Amino acid sequence: MRKIALVTGGAKGIGKAIVTELANNGYDVVINYLSSENEAKELAKELTEKCPVNVLTYQCDVSDEAKVKEMVSYIEEKLGTVDILVNNAAVDLSSMWHEKNSEDFKKTLDVNVVGAYNVAHAVYKGMIDKKWGRVINIASTNGINTYYPMCLEYDASKAALISLTHNLAMQFAPYVNVNAIAPGFIGTESELDGYDEEFLKEEQEKILLGRYGNPEEVAHLVKFLVSEEASYINNSVIRIDGGQYGA
Repeated sequence: MRKIALVTGGAKGIGKAIVTELANNGYDVVINYLSSENEAKELAKELTEKCPVNVLTYQCDVSDEAKVKEMVSYIEEKLGTVDILVNNAAVDLSSMWHEKNSEDFKKTLDVNVVGAYNVAHAVYKGMIDKKWGRVINIASTNGINTYYPMCLEYDASKAALISLTHNLAMQFAPYVNVNAIAPGFIGTESELDGYDEEFLKEEQEKILLGRYGNPEEVAHLVKFLVSEEASYINNSVIRIDGGQYGA
């Protein structure tokens, strides 16, 4: 019986790469999205045509606890209980210090941290009843020791997500592995958009491998962590940043 993976923010960027990787490897996938309906539907159509798996799309703001519960109930009705959760949905409302406000700060925390909590809480019972599950939180090196003042609320949210990962690992033990992945600069459109060439060049020079990562490389790591080969990896934060240093 195929395992069921729910990927939040799964229509674009790293989320899309993760959905594609899991579907290509025989997992039923649920693409959660908020505003990227066209991208989600297109990805679902593409995967359905080439992969012998079930693909669902579901629009839901993960920061809305009631809507998250409705989403998980829908998945359970259509496919079964969620085996794998990848908390990837996130917002980054970067701005200069004098332009920042508490509403943007709260929204960032609501989506990036409370959203991850909401979905984990909603799938908890199903995983515990099965005595098997995987939860992967997509954090960031921004939450460890790479900081950018223009996105301080994003950095804070990713640090909080790492803390949440450790607490969830204790809560879900011993049947469910909970880990975080901390990507560095990954070459998605949204990641590299809005920065000038000089800044991007300077940041690339801080990566020991001398290049930005690809979304597919993050997806390969997710595929490994949800496999039985990774069954003894738990409560860990794994950087995937090409050897990034400094900020």
